[in-house]
Amino acid sequence: MSNDAARRGNSYHVSLLAVPDAVVSTLAGIYDVMNSVAVMGINSTASSAVFQVEIVGEVVGPLDLVSGVPIQVQRAITGITTTDIIIVPSFLLRADCWEQNRYPQSIQWLRTMHERGAIICSACSGIFLLAETGLFDGKEATVHFNYANIFAATYPAVTIHPERVLVISGQREELICSGASMSWHDLVLYLIARFAGATTAQEVARLFALQWHQDGLTPYMVFEGKLDHGDAEIYSAQQWLSTHFSVANAVDEMIKQSRLAERTFKRRFAAATGITPIAYVQRLRIEDAKRRLERTNTSIDEISWRVGYEDAAFFRRLFKRTTGMAPSAYRKRFCIPEFAR
Repeated sequence: MSNDAARRGNSYHVSLLAVPDAVVSTLAGIYDVMNSVAVMGINSTASSAVFQVEIVGEVVGPLDLVSGVPIQVQRAITGITTTDIIIVPSFLLRADCWEQNRYPQSIQWLRTMHERGAIICSACSGIFLLAETGLFDGKEATVHFNYANIFAATYPAVTIHPERVLVISGQREELICSGASMSWHDLVLYLIARFAGATTAQEVARLFALQWHQDGLTPYMVFEGKLDHGDAEIYSAQQWLSTHFSVANAVDEMIKQSRLAERTFKRRFAAATGITPIAYVQRLRIEDAKRRLERTNTSIDEISWRVGYEDAAFFRRLFKRTTGMAPSAYRKRFCIPEFAR
């Protein structure tokens, strides 16, 4: 980080890469927030603009993004021989899959810029394109949790952490990615803090009412048990459990429903779903509790009882261990406001 500190106050060229799969909200949001440091004079002590942001692409001119909204590519990557920071915005995956080898020119340019010292960043699902460069092989990354399974299957050499907001990898801390959707806020604020200072990042956060996702992304993630495992007995048990998870001794009842020996059932259940039966029950109960906290004013003690826990203290501990937040904090963060009900 010493080189970063030495260059504070100088101007950094930021290349915001636009391809047809990009989502306009992320691309435009990153562009506006990073440009605000110079345009709105936030960093008034700097002798020149801290960030010079350009929307770049394979061809100059209007480009229709995945939503159908056109955006203007200001500069072709063929004319960019050096840049300080490259950001790939989030993508909308078509048919829930990533088709590789569609942007060979961009891939080669990304590799070349990395060799010449550029910091390479992705927001959300932009990591799919970056992973295609091979730069993240053997390293850690994050991606939108809805795309985590697809990413893991497509790029098994990359260790993925969908619950993390920001992951910084590489010998120079030059490979940076942010997680789900609006966590691009965290990416941009991190870059501003790293290159322009924490005070400037705080000013930008205040100006745009941005917040760091300091609790991580686990509270946002919805548990969905694995159902495509091919074990009919376990699938049947899962279907029964989906509407009976709150009953007392749910695991014992599920085993009775299956007519399998207890040891056999538990072994097959873990093999099929990836988690133990009791952990599966707990995750279903916590998901139901989350919905009740979001949509009702029911007391936490009553919610505990309704989802299957007579011991409210145990429920509170389990909820925090699972989501990273206490039930009361979760309700405050995610409850639907009165005016929207």
